[in-house]
Amino acid sequence: MDLSEQCIKTLQTNDHGTHTVPAPGLYPHQWLWDSCFCAIGWSQIDIDRAKQEIFSLIHGQWHNGMIPHMIFDMSPKYARSRNMWRSWLSNNSPSDIATSGITQPPLLAEAVSRIGTQMKKTDRQNFYKKVLPALIKHHQWLYNERDPHKEGLALQIHPHETGMDNTPPWMNQLHEHSLPWWINIIERLHLNKIINAVRKDRHYVPANQRIQNTEAMMCWDIQHRLRRKHYDIEKILHRSLFLIEDVHFNSIFVRNNTLLTEIAADARITLPEDLLENFERSKVALESLWDENFNTYFSRDFVSHHLLREPTIACLMPLYAGTISQERADKLVKIMTNDKSFWLKFPVPTVPRNMRSFNPNRYWQGPTWINMNWMLIDGLARMGYETESEALRSNTIELLREQGIWEYYNPQTGEGLGSKDFSWTAALALDLLEV
Repeated sequence: MDLSEQCIKTLQTNDHGTHTVPAPGLYPHQWLWDSCFCAIGWSQIDIDRAKQEIFSLIHGQWHNGMIPHMIFDMSPKYARSRNMWRSWLSNNSPSDIATSGITQPPLLAEAVSRIGTQMKKTDRQNFYKKVLPALIKHHQWLYNERDPHKEGLALQIHPHETGMDNTPPWMNQLHEHSLPWWINIIERLHLNKIINAVRKDRHYVPANQRIQNTEAMMCWDIQHRLRRKHYDIEKILHRSLFLIEDVHFNSIFVRNNTLLTEIAADARITLPEDLLENFERSKVALESLWDENFNTYFSRDFVSHHLLREPTIACLMPLYAGTISQERADKLVKIMTNDKSFWLKFPVPTVPRNMRSFNPNRYWQGPTWINMNWMLIDGLARMGYETESEALRSNTIELLREQGIWEYYNPQTGEGLGSKDFSWTAALALDLLEV
């Protein structure tokens, strides 16, 4: 079976009709950016199925415009998972389904645009007109609730909102500002075996490939606090131990602002003037995350505006935004192609090899992820780095052909890690094969 056939089979196996689950077993629900990537893959083989993926996400949209990072399977066996989030505590949540109370990187415009490129003009415009109200409302929500100071950057209230759940800068912030007393007790009493027993992910994936117990408990603690405040942003901002403006999230936001503008123009829909002004403000604001000493971009603390100077793949993501200067792009490309940091045998690792936090097997602390490569491949090509873009695309396809469809990969050996038959890996491989 060739790679494209493997990818199609993976998507079909994980297809739940209205949406695609990320992988069998471990991930039984719908995730925001997973579905966006899956829709891009589906558009290569079945336009109607790709559109359904988008409509399913929109169905989960909150009344305030937020598209949640998880939309739960409503089967009785998942009642415990739904109860952990209790989205119904918020008056903004949909009444007919249960969701999480946070969001994920705003990739919906990218998915809608990619589907549109596969359609005839009239069909494309009709599709755009159907999804534009929800798409516009989502971007307006990001500015209304996540940019309270009108600076142009969206803030994140939970590590899962970045998509890179245990990325080192965020984990360091949690250790510094948000380590509850009860976690200290668990660690002192060496109760990790008990935690391991109740962690569902450990039943599917080896422990050394997943987020560590302390970090998982800190993420759960933040989730519990958000739930206690009924996901009310005013209450969250009033008493939060930390809030981050993530460079990865905001790079995706800036790119999708551009795509939303293009989608609206194609559909001959006029966007609100204040939204367009916000789009321009975000392009400028992204540059405030630049550090002259390191010649790269970093996330920053929302309250203090201190940059979180720990290099990860997030620092490269302004290449995907596509709005940065050629001079700064040159510096990012130089960093990315350095074989002492990011340009390993199977690039691009989520943490550079020359950082102490680099772990080639553990989730977002070192492995190579196909979705991150896909965004870099796209951004590099749009910014004129065709050679680097093609080199990364070829390397990524070679990795997939050698190792198969996995959640993530060891950047030094290529070994497949995490869940096997992972949907967005398959979906984006189909897209890369079509380039």
